[in-house]
Amino acid sequence: MKICEFCLHYKQDDVCGLGLKIPKSMTCREFGPTLEQFCSDAKDFVDPKQIVQMATYFGIKGPELKKIKLMAAKEESIRLSMSTTG
Repeated sequence: MKICEFCLHYKQDDVCGLGLKIPKSMTCREFGPTLEQFCSDAKDFVDPKQIVQMATYFGIKGPELKKIKLMAAKEESIRLSMSTTG
């Protein structure tokens, strides 16, 4: 498992879209997590704790985990605002 597999810059041919070398550890300074990398179907998203739990299971920590927490919280905020307006 690579940190890249959870990043929006990762391409299927095992290449970083930013031209960076694929890291061997679960760290990358340009890591950009997306919900789609954690939940193939957006309906599977329950809450941010679920995503954080998945990330820690895969060994993600430090600044990368912080970015995942922010991404998950943002997704929850979007969903809550959509449910109150629609």
